[in-house]
Amino acid sequence: MTLSSAPGKVYLFGEHAVVYGEPAVPCAIERRARVGVERRSDGKLRVHAEDLSLDGFTVEYGASADDRPDVDVQESLLTAATQYVDSAIEQVREVTGKAEIGFDVTIESDIPLGAGLGSSAAVAVAAIDAGTRALGTTLEADELAERAYRTEHEVQEGQASRADTFCSATGGAVRVEGDDCRSIDAPDLPIVIGFDGGAGDTGELVAGVRRVREEYEFAADTIEAIGDVVRNGEDALAADDVEELGRLMNFNHGLLSALGVSSRSLDTMTWAARDAGALGAKLTGAGGGGCIVALDPTPETQTALSFTPGCEDAFRAALADEGVKRLE
Repeated sequence: MTLSSAPGKVYLFGEHAVVYGEPAVPCAIERRARVGVERRSDGKLRVHAEDLSLDGFTVEYGASADDRPDVDVQESLLTAATQYVDSAIEQVREVTGKAEIGFDVTIESDIPLGAGLGSSAAVAVAAIDAGTRALGTTLEADELAERAYRTEHEVQEGQASRADTFCSATGGAVRVEGDDCRSIDAPDLPIVIGFDGGAGDTGELVAGVRRVREEYEFAADTIEAIGDVVRNGEDALAADDVEELGRLMNFNHGLLSALGVSSRSLDTMTWAARDAGALGAKLTGAGGGGCIVALDPTPETQTALSFTPGCEDAFRAALADEGVKRLE
């Protein structure tokens, strides 16, 4: 078996505004998806999924549209284990020129599914890396990120950002603006994550921001203001000024909330973190539910979140300096 892993991510700044050409700064975290691949001769895919926030399952199916898995599991989990894998394997076949090859694919992940931590990007990056290596091809990080982006772009019907897949492939902190993606320096941030156990509908949330932006001119100004926060955040990162990063994260959360993408649980966790002494706290990802990210070098924020109603889990997450890892 060829085995690769790839990290999840949090957004320090810029989600949603990045859709409109503003910069964003995500950073990779040491929560990983691991994908193992073995080739098979019959052209079929067998997908065994574990730990994707819900009960695992195994499905086996062919490549035709009529030969789809029929299993009684939550649709979001089935999508993660089939559509993303399907598209990732198509990228493997395209880059290697082996159109008829099949695979046994095993997915294990400690990234909550659909929670704004980049689970689908991590699965796509790890699957493409493991699949191409199983066929004797090793991709550089930039091409791996591009192939994984194509995977997400297809599954998400054109709404994917390059941020998640580039961050997962390369690790560390990343600056994204349009098609320009590059790694940037960042200090060892004291990241704490709160998870409400839910997930927002990314497509619906992105569409909601678009409607608000079209209806209200000041909503477009809000999106531009997020871009200004990001640019100030880059300066704070370069200066290793974690206190200023926290203040700017608080601004960013307020602007995202004004655009309608926060939720009661995310706001509750954000304020619980700040009340506990966090330097800053904000939602991460599309919003609507899922996770917040806070900065606190002390144990107080994690403790406070663990006792906050609506918070299902709270944990520390170290910055992942390394992106994709080739394990076997």
